[in-house]
Amino acid sequence: MRILALAHQYLPCHCAGAETMLHSMLRALVRRGHEVDLSLSRQQGEPYTLDGVRVWPLVDKRDPFRWLHEADVIVSHLENSPRAAFLGQWHRTPVVLVHHNTMPVTHEVLVTPGARVDLVVVNSQWMAAELGMWLRRRGAPQPHTIVVRPLVDPDEYQADGPHDHVTLVNLRRMDRNPDGTVMGKGAEVFWWLAERMPKLRFLAVKGSYGNQMIRNLPNVEVLDHVPHHEIPARVLARTRVLLMPSSYESWGRIGTEAMAAGIPVVAHPTPGLQENLGEAGIFVDREDLDGWRRALQTLAMPGPYKAASRRARQRAQQLRPDEDMARWCAEVERVAERGRMLAAAGA
Repeated sequence: MRILALAHQYLPCHCAGAETMLHSMLRALVRRGHEVDLSLSRQQGEPYTLDGVRVWPLVDKRDPFRWLHEADVIVSHLENSPRAAFLGQWHRTPVVLVHHNTMPVTHEVLVTPGARVDLVVVNSQWMAAELGMWLRRRGAPQPHTIVVRPLVDPDEYQADGPHDHVTLVNLRRMDRNPDGTVMGKGAEVFWWLAERMPKLRFLAVKGSYGNQMIRNLPNVEVLDHVPHHEIPARVLARTRVLLMPSSYESWGRIGTEAMAAGIPVVAHPTPGLQENLGEAGIFVDREDLDGWRRALQTLAMPGPYKAASRRARQRAQQLRPDEDMARWCAEVERVAERGRMLAAAGA
C-alpha cells in the first residue's frame, strides 16, 4: 500500500505534539510494510527520510500531484485537512484525517460540500464524544471515527539522569489562535513558581509555536526547542516533576512520555489531561497558584514522590500503544482496500 501524507511541517525541525503523533502513526505504517511519502506545505529544504517515512519539503503547490496518482490513501491533519479532502474527492482516493484538537477549524472540513473524508482519527475518548455532539448540532452525519491515543512506547522514554529540575515544555504565554480561542501552556504559572521557590531548580524548553514567555532568573535554565528524539536525554533525564498548567490540551503527549520515565506530572485538569494522566495525575487548577506551590512542596518529600513516581510508571504501562497501533494500521488498510474495490467497480 502507498500512502500520501500531507502536513505543513515535520520532525525533526518542528516537534509539536501533533507532528510527533503523526510521525509515530506514519512510522507504524512503514513498519507494517507500507510506503509513505509526506509532502510538506510550509517547510522548505532538502528531502530526507525519517524512520522510513520519505519527507518532501515544499517546492511548489503542485507537489502532492507527484505521488497522488499512485496513492492508495491520503492521510492528513491540521491545516492540510481541507486540501487532502478535496484532492481525495477529485482523484477518487480515500482520505484519512487525524484530529488533534476540538477547534471549529478542525471540524469544518467534515461539513464542507465536496470534501471527501473516509476515516476520522481522534486522540481521545472525550474528543470523540465532542466531535459527535458538534456534528449533531450541525445536523451532519459522522464519518467513521476511531480513537488512537498518541503512540508512546514506554521503553523509548526511559531516561537515566539526575532528575533534579521542575520542567515546563513550551513557554507559550496566553494568546489567541487565528480562530479567536485563547490558548496558553502555562508559562505564567511556571515563572510565578520559579520566582517564589528560589531553592528549586527549574528547566524550561522553548516550544515550536506560540509566543514564548522568556525571563531571566538564576534558578531557571531555558533550552531552545529540542528535537523530539533528544527529549529523553536532554529533558526527561533532568526532570523531577513535569508541569502542565495548559489552558487546553486535547491529550498532552509530553505528559505520557514523562510518566514512562517515572516522572510525576502536575497538571491543570483539562479533559484531555484527565483522560491521559488518569489517577497518576496531580491536578491543580491553573488559577490556584498556591496550590501549585503546595504540590511541589509535597513532591519534594521522598515518600510522596516515590508513590507518585510509581503511579506514573503504572499509568504509562496502561497506555502502551500496541492495541491503538494495530487498530490504526488495520483501519487505514481497510479504507484503502475499500477504495480499491470501489474504483474497480467504477463507483
